[in-house]
Amino acid sequence: MAYRNRNWHTISNFNIVLLPVLLLMASSAATESLRKPCEFPAIFNFGDSNSDTGGLSAAFGPAPPPNGETFFGQPSGRYSDGRLIVDFIDNPSFVEKMNVLELAKKVGHLKAEAESLGLPLLSAYLNSIGTNFSHGANFATAGSTIRRQNTTLFQSGYSPFSLDVQTWQLTQFKSRSQFFYSQGAVFRDLLPNEEYFSKALYTFDIGQNDLTAGYFLGMTTEEVKENIPDILDQFAVAIKTIYWQGGRYFWIHNTGPFGCLPYVLDRLTLKASEVDRNGCGIPFNGVAQLFNSKLNDTVIQLRKELPLASFTYVDIYSNKYGLISHAREYGFEHPLMACCGHGGAYNYNRTIGCGSKTVVNGTEIILANSCKDPLKRINWDGVHYTQAANQWIFGQISQGAFSDPPLPITMACYNQTA
Repeated sequence: MAYRNRNWHTISNFNIVLLPVLLLMASSAATESLRKPCEFPAIFNFGDSNSDTGGLSAAFGPAPPPNGETFFGQPSGRYSDGRLIVDFIDNPSFVEKMNVLELAKKVGHLKAEAESLGLPLLSAYLNSIGTNFSHGANFATAGSTIRRQNTTLFQSGYSPFSLDVQTWQLTQFKSRSQFFYSQGAVFRDLLPNEEYFSKALYTFDIGQNDLTAGYFLGMTTEEVKENIPDILDQFAVAIKTIYWQGGRYFWIHNTGPFGCLPYVLDRLTLKASEVDRNGCGIPFNGVAQLFNSKLNDTVIQLRKELPLASFTYVDIYSNKYGLISHAREYGFEHPLMACCGHGGAYNYNRTIGCGSKTVVNGTEIILANSCKDPLKRINWDGVHYTQAANQWIFGQISQGAFSDPPLPITMACYNQTA
């Protein structure tokens, strides 16, 4: 779907946009009732920090406290105070569900993960200690891009594990895991059965860093837009690589409104006329919308080229922008300010990240600590979302209201042409 009108973000227009989708959902309800929910035995995830459950921390050092404080009680490799959208897709344990219900009561309008897939939390592929890959693996790392950035993490902040590298890791994981799985013993408890690779759900949340990388290199908006076709060509190659290895079920998130994120608003200059009524950068969100429109076109083409696959395109952008623009309505506050940060208009400082410390007269002082109530905040550290926001977003997308085709995640194995 294309997002050409930046002024549609009102409650009335939001309902107008959503109405056709709801009608489609209603018309397919009878068909859905005859179908059994998909039984995905595993999830293989690809992406950036929006779904990284420990990859970058394993490779380059852990995300410091207070990351993880809300749910895990300690850093967990995630750049958030708690769980990510992919964690809610997996479906945590019963104890975790109780915490979800408590969280819902505090924030309001949140949905528990009854629609999720009943799988354990995903272990990061790069994490070598305490991991269990029996029901999938997570290849995402913070800072990842679709296209290689040909620079180092220390120079640019972008991960060397671009999407093509993540697909290579999947190839190696599949080969080596089956070699060891065949040996039996403990390996059968820690690694996936071979048939899981063709029955798994392959999830994607990547592309935002490709767009911001252009801006941070000094490109104009038009120059960033010119890169989109090549970025999506490489995305399609990655999908086809997985398809030819047996992957059949693809759940693809479009990119969010990065023009509403503190790290973008703080670093890039905008004219007054380029800021919308919610304080977000119009040019940046316009690029995100163009990327999403072209990504949707790419998915449509992939459906034609890979007829045995099932693709679900998920409109994360509308979800996140709706949350930000109606934050108070949903029980949140200060949508453009980081919860964990230091100073400035957005409580964000690129040189003093969340958890940064200094020593003054022999005493360690935390410079960037968590805000008083992360459950009421949308943005965690200027770049990433809080657990409360991630849970709210999952609650909106899990039933298919923002998906093409408009089916819940539990039905993502059904081919839309079937």
